[in-house]
Amino acid sequence: MEQSFPYDESASMSRRNLLNFITGAAIAVTAGGVLYPVGKFFIPPSDVGEDGSILAKDVNGNLIPASQILAEPIGTRALVAGLAGEPTYLTIKDDGTLHPWGIVDNCTHLGCTFPWNGNENQFQCPCHGSRYDEEGRVVRGPAPLPLKLAHINVDGDYIRISPWTENDPRTGEKPWWV
Repeated sequence: MEQSFPYDESASMSRRNLLNFITGAAIAVTAGGVLYPVGKFFIPPSDVGEDGSILAKDVNGNLIPASQILAEPIGTRALVAGLAGEPTYLTIKDDGTLHPWGIVDNCTHLGCTFPWNGNENQFQCPCHGSRYDEEGRVVRGPAPLPLKLAHINVDGDYIRISPWTENDPRTGEKPWWV
């Protein structure tokens, strides 16, 4: 007599469902492992603070530790990439801290960038001869306005740069760049 095992329809479906689940899970894990880095590449990291501030970076986009800037001698003017990538000068005060405002390195005449001349204590635009004092006020034209300011705050070991929207402390008036 031939003995046969009873065919159980529910057991067969259970195995089939299990194999479908395992196959689907394997595909989902593989796809997720591939799509996650692709998504991280195309979605830029948000390092913008709640107040519109950003972290100070060097010319290559690397974060600059505050300790690196503060290790420089008193009175040093460090140039960093600030808001919207604008070059911004940070100044080390006599007490070894950062000045509460940074000076944006864009001439108000035609937008040229310029160096700090430590011998004359001036920002000097090489394009048309505009000169600014150590706080960014016009000393000699043709530049019509003082240099733009940005708030500077040390946050842990990083420097946060945020937009300056209050009255300009140099003139006491509403800033021209707001």
